[in-house]
Amino acid sequence: MTTDLRRVRGDRTRRAVLDQAVQDASVNGLDALSLGGLAASAPVNKSAIAGLFGSKEGLQLAVVARAREVYAESVIVPARGAERGLARVWELVSRWIDYSRRRVFRGGCFFRTVEIEFDMRPGPVRDAVVEAQAEWDGYLAHQVAVAVEAGELSAGTDPQQVAFEVNALLNAANDRSLLLGDDRVYARTRAAVRTLLEARGADPAALR
Repeated sequence: MTTDLRRVRGDRTRRAVLDQAVQDASVNGLDALSLGGLAASAPVNKSAIAGLFGSKEGLQLAVVARAREVYAESVIVPARGAERGLARVWELVSRWIDYSRRRVFRGGCFFRTVEIEFDMRPGPVRDAVVEAQAEWDGYLAHQVAVAVEAGELSAGTDPQQVAFEVNALLNAANDRSLLLGDDRVYARTRAAVRTLLEARGADPAALR
């Protein structure tokens, strides 16, 4: 019983530290994280944080993993209520816009921040960031492929190309909203994604 209680407390502490860390990293990047800095803002001391994660790299990897969970909970899981194919593509776009707009992560999209930070820095942390992005790209492209197979998008449509273009628009909305403080970029992005899907044969009535 004592061991179980300690494990529960340890898990709770770990989650509290990670939830603080993902928010900090979304603003300042993963390299700015420090055990001491987290100890000052999370309910645990520096030595306890070191015990939980072992090293700064261990902390960074855990933060990326936690960010993936939060991202999935905010974007992917809610979109599963829509039918596979075009409806889910459009729902994923809507959920992503909402995720960025609501500042689920204080600094906007967590992965936009860390992708830029680690794009030219080989190692386990970069690999984890690449894996997270590849998972999202693959899921979005798969839903586009389902839409093509169902005749909801034109035959010959390249799912990878559509996913690339959609991501470019979403990322631009996130970046511009942060830099310019302009919420209108989200409406512009939604309109742009609608246009590119309609250009590939999507029924406008399905993109409401």
